[in-house]
Amino acid sequence: MGYRKLQRTKSQRKALLRDLTTDLILNGKIKTTESRAKEVRRQVEKVITLGKRGDLSSRRLAVSYLRNVIDENKIRNAKSAEDIVEQKAVKTLFDDVAPRFKNRNGGYTRIYKLGQRRGDAAPIALIELVD
Repeated sequence: MGYRKLQRTKSQRKALLRDLTTDLILNGKIKTTESRAKEVRRQVEKVITLGKRGDLSSRRLAVSYLRNVIDENKIRNAKSAEDIVEQKAVKTLFDDVAPRFKNRNGGYTRIYKLGQRRGDAAPIALIELVD
């Protein structure tokens, strides 16, 4: 098999990877288990490559994959449902992250092993975008 199942069903695994990918794009680094970090790396590489292409079809593919970020202040002040959803991750990807890697052919992330989690001794890793 070409990927890790992460002990989840297909829909749960897809949702997990989408959330972690979105968080990594927005925050620049996340701390998670080592196997999740290795799978997220595969997804982030593909999404950043879409951001580097920068055309309309790439933007639509990124919008379909990345999660929408809901701002609590916008919920209170919203006049309609369209005002609540914000494509913050897509905007960050195309405006900030992708231009940083325009001269780089892959290898956009770095994984540091941090040891084991207290409790179940799962190997923990920090995945971050390379500067």
